[in-house]
Amino acid sequence: MAEVLVYVDHVDGAVRKPTLELLTLARRIGEPVAVALGAGADATAATLAEYGAVKVLTADAPEFADYLVVPKVDALQAAYEAVSPAAVLVPSSAEGKEIAARLAVRTGSGIITDAVDLEAGAEGPVAVQSVFAASYTTKSRVTKGTPVITVKPNSAAPEAAPAAGTVEPLAVAFGEKATGTKVVARTPRESTGRPELTEAAIVVSGGRGVNGAENFPLIEALADSLGAAVGASRAAVDAGWYPHTNQVGQTGKSVSPQLYIAAGISGAIQHRAGMQTSKTIVAINKDAEAPIFELVDYGIVGDLFEVVPQLTDEVKSRKG
Repeated sequence: MAEVLVYVDHVDGAVRKPTLELLTLARRIGEPVAVALGAGADATAATLAEYGAVKVLTADAPEFADYLVVPKVDALQAAYEAVSPAAVLVPSSAEGKEIAARLAVRTGSGIITDAVDLEAGAEGPVAVQSVFAASYTTKSRVTKGTPVITVKPNSAAPEAAPAAGTVEPLAVAFGEKATGTKVVARTPRESTGRPELTEAAIVVSGGRGVNGAENFPLIEALADSLGAAVGASRAAVDAGWYPHTNQVGQTGKSVSPQLYIAAGISGAIQHRAGMQTSKTIVAINKDAEAPIFELVDYGIVGDLFEVVPQLTDEVKSRKG
């Protein structure tokens, strides 16, 4: 069976969930070969093997931490040349898409971004995408070179499938451009204790109807009761009520959780583009004609200042 390269997203050896999803999808089209780079790369092996990696190619060098993107592209290209894979899968983060695009250019291959599913095809892997603000679903395949595909988080449920996970060192020769952009400072992100927005299984978002930054604790309380991430519409972000890093929408982040709760969000196309692929959508809005109700699975016509606290209390009471 052909091998499929999977780029590993990890933090000091802790493998992030989107990579486990990629390994699950990779098994549909071949044998996953994971590529783990940077500090803690070797420590990823046990987890990667548990989810189906037959081999784990590892490399560590100062360049991966001290410079932006290009050293990682050099390493992924080295893995590509060593393995001659049937496809290359990369998480659909901002960095992941840049790495994938650069690799596709270097290898003369086609690229598909933001896939939400993968299927095995007679002429190569078929990528499923949600396009035009999630109004249509398309199926595409790369017709030139080796398919390079980025996959959105929460596109598949990670499934364990223990494999050998043999660790092999990856020899990487860095090019002249690898040290072109240096990281000169880092500021740790302040932790909220909540899941990362694009990876969360549940997202609770607030919009214009929240009517002020002072009212966002209502949204946060519901999110915390559910173990969810907190999102915000562009209107809420532009008004300065919540940080831009939490914006869901066409100009913010795209999310695809199991459950998405929209409170006080009208459902403009800009917002829908970032959340319409959610598995189950619940909306709370006092305007019965709000566009958001056109796409929800469950809609509550009511004042969020009354509904959200009751919902939070109910969730807490059911948890014991």
